[in-house]
Amino acid sequence: METLTESQLLCYHCGNECADDHLHIDDKHFCCEGCKTVYEILDQNNLCNYYALDEKAGISPQLAHFEFLDNAEIATQLFDFKNDTIAKISFYIPAIHCSSCLYLLENLYKLHEGVHVSKVDFLKKQVSVTFDYNALSLRQLAELLASVGYEPLISLNDVVKEKNKPSYQKLLTQIGVAGFCAGNIMLFSFPEYLGLDDAMYKHLFGYLNIVLSLPVVFYAGSGYFESVWKSLKKGIINIDFPILLGILVAFFRGTYEVIFLHGAGYFDSLTGLIFFLLAGKWFQQKTYHFLSFERDYKSYFPLAVTKLNQGKEEAISLNALKKGDKILVRNGELIPADALLYRGKAQIDYSFVTGESALESKKLGDFLYAGGRQIGETIELEILKEVSQSYLTQLWNNDTFQKQQQSRIKTFADLVGKYFTLTVLSLATIVATYWFFHDGNKVMNAFTAILIIACPCALSLSYPFALGNGLRILGKQKFYLKNAGVIETMAQCDTVVFDKTGTLTTAEGSLPVFHGKRPLTAFEETLVASLVRNSTHPVSQKIKQLYDDTLYLEINNFTEITGKGIKGLCNGYAIKLGSTDFVAPYLQADKKAYQTSVAHVQIDQEYLGYFALPNHYRTNIEALLQTITQRYDTYLLSGDNESEKKQLQGWFADAQHLQFNCTPQQKLDFIKKLQEQGKKVVMIGDGLNDAGALKQADVGIAITDDTLNFTPSSDAILEAKALPMLPKFFAYNQYALKVIRLSFVVSLIYNFIGLSFAITGDLSPVVAAVLMPISSASMVLITSVGMIWRGKYQFDE
Repeated sequence: METLTESQLLCYHCGNECADDHLHIDDKHFCCEGCKTVYEILDQNNLCNYYALDEKAGISPQLAHFEFLDNAEIATQLFDFKNDTIAKISFYIPAIHCSSCLYLLENLYKLHEGVHVSKVDFLKKQVSVTFDYNALSLRQLAELLASVGYEPLISLNDVVKEKNKPSYQKLLTQIGVAGFCAGNIMLFSFPEYLGLDDAMYKHLFGYLNIVLSLPVVFYAGSGYFESVWKSLKKGIINIDFPILLGILVAFFRGTYEVIFLHGAGYFDSLTGLIFFLLAGKWFQQKTYHFLSFERDYKSYFPLAVTKLNQGKEEAISLNALKKGDKILVRNGELIPADALLYRGKAQIDYSFVTGESALESKKLGDFLYAGGRQIGETIELEILKEVSQSYLTQLWNNDTFQKQQQSRIKTFADLVGKYFTLTVLSLATIVATYWFFHDGNKVMNAFTAILIIACPCALSLSYPFALGNGLRILGKQKFYLKNAGVIETMAQCDTVVFDKTGTLTTAEGSLPVFHGKRPLTAFEETLVASLVRNSTHPVSQKIKQLYDDTLYLEINNFTEITGKGIKGLCNGYAIKLGSTDFVAPYLQADKKAYQTSVAHVQIDQEYLGYFALPNHYRTNIEALLQTITQRYDTYLLSGDNESEKKQLQGWFADAQHLQFNCTPQQKLDFIKKLQEQGKKVVMIGDGLNDAGALKQADVGIAITDDTLNFTPSSDAILEAKALPMLPKFFAYNQYALKVIRLSFVVSLIYNFIGLSFAITGDLSPVVAAVLMPISSASMVLITSVGMIWRGKYQFDE
């Protein structure tokens, strides 16, 4: 193989423009090794390999085109995460379109024991799968999905995740064919409409209608055949089954009438039905894509990352991080994107990705996957890929961090996927049987109309669109929720618990003051500064501000003990900084004598003194607490001393609701106690010393400043500057719940009215098909307009 330097050459496999130095085989050019490999596997010489049956793997001829996934280099580009046993990948699957799809794809583990868990993002048509790579290869996983009717769309140049823009070309072509044929069939049916009894034209037009209906049924409606066939092969009845059954019954009944009874058939209704069904599908896909785009690109995690710029540390927003940037990751912070380790000792906790908390040691030059959490000393990384907002959201929704409450949308999806289709089929069969014995002319109308009118699309749209719009609007206000169910849960809460340090207070304001028998030497200051640099705790960050111009030293064996303090080794010196209990327990008697928050310092077993940290409360915090207290029971849980108790008593309704000197476990136990009393609790903290309490609460909200340190068990992330808007967020969530209930009522009324007409046999199937996209549009209109209007009213006033 030789290298060409010609310009304007296009890749033979993907069509992209090749670089000046690129690969080629004979006269075929390739932009990358991946495209060349695919060509070598699939295209070279002939397609015998493509259609060869791999009996060992159980691959059908139609699935052999996934052979390229056996290439380790290609597979590495596709994985979200992989270690010795577990792999995680996200596939874009265009075929996802209904709640039965959700049920089937989230139960892949029942089809193959190598699948651990699979989660569907319905709006983005994406499934994330965690699987045992030793039991199930990537190729076999793709084949498994394709075998049940959900073939993944895989691009080697742009691994199709959230950046994929869906193509509607085939669907629009099918709509065009159905519309053209339906219009002409209606023209040919005019003699029938006008009551003209010309036998020759009636028969001619009848046969023409059969011919015109063929491409509508077998091309425009082909998606229903494929979906049903693949689900039946796995012993599953999906939601497309009753629709396809209605189509086939109408087609064959119409054909029988034209050929044997010289009638007109049902071809105008049949083709009109398919046209409107496809139009409704296109409408749903467009609206889903819009909502997904808004969620991924216009709403960002309100988090920051520490970028290294010529040795200087600079806090930038997460979405501003670019490939090639060098960043600092401190103890407990998240790796925001795939990166290369170039300084420091990395101990990575990938529980955020895999659900397993075992630490993985990494050496210089190792590749680190996004989503890992550094435990220990500060490390420096070079970003290899840009931040994926949707991937971080997906990790955040890992089942490991889910709470006991179950989102209604998932319950609804399971219910529909398992029971809805059989219920509708049973009802349609019973009604058809009734009319068969009482009025045979109504059998077809009643049977088909029930199958179409009872489609749950309208009902299932109201929930995701109401809360989806809520997620998007709240995200623009710097309040980022884990998932849609958080809105509903938060709206039902009646108790709010606040942490103090890092939540009500901020690291800004007056700098700490050191108190000791003597001032710290320059070297001791450097040791302290180097130690606190490794921690994201507000106390550490405030002390670090004293020594911003210090040349930091390397800290070894850095350890941060939640609720107590930090320690480490530097050039043989042991340094400790933290609470009285942690650093100097013999000062216990003086514990309540301090007039402010303190952090004690010890170097090489010598107690040097303490930093006094004046509390600086966030802007408008008093007004916030007074507003919240009027509507909710409010509590304060602080690990700090009681120096601020007198001031805080004026902001809370009951002095008994203020708890100080709390350990992380005591905070968690207090939340449990409130819940045992029947209260639904929102916990608001910084996610450092209150991670357990955030997880235990019905809704845990992590406040963030310039840090990537938040607990994955929290349900929401709130930018600190947006904290004064918390009462508005509560009000907006309660309004969302009202909109959902209203839309459910409207949807149920539509279904009851439609079914009442369908059962009587007086509702034409084509009218039912017209009503279905109209009802879907109505649900989207009610929920979207309601949520958007309220958002503008609530947040723009």
